[in-house]
Amino acid sequence: MRKYLTKGNILGQLHLVESKTDGNELKKRLRQWQHSRSWARLICEAEKMWTLESRELKRLGAMELIQLQNEMPFNVRRRVNDWLIKYSGVTRLED
Repeated sequence: MRKYLTKGNILGQLHLVESKTDGNELKKRLRQWQHSRSWARLICEAEKMWTLESRELKRLGAMELIQLQNEMPFNVRRRVNDWLIKYSGVTRLED
């Protein structure tokens, strides 16, 4: 069955159209999500170095982890912790 556009149909679906500010908010949240995920992935990669046999690589992994924790902005730590849980990371960050 074919649906015809009428003024009532258009006005009824107007709430489905996002405003520009909604789009900007969505982009901001997506950037925050990607940023947090990237930090968590870097931490997990540093943690993987701990499982290697080489003492030097373990030391480098620990140094990398400390550096990442120092460089990470405080406002993303909670989100990064959520990703670390999902990635089964050992590290947890303090707020």
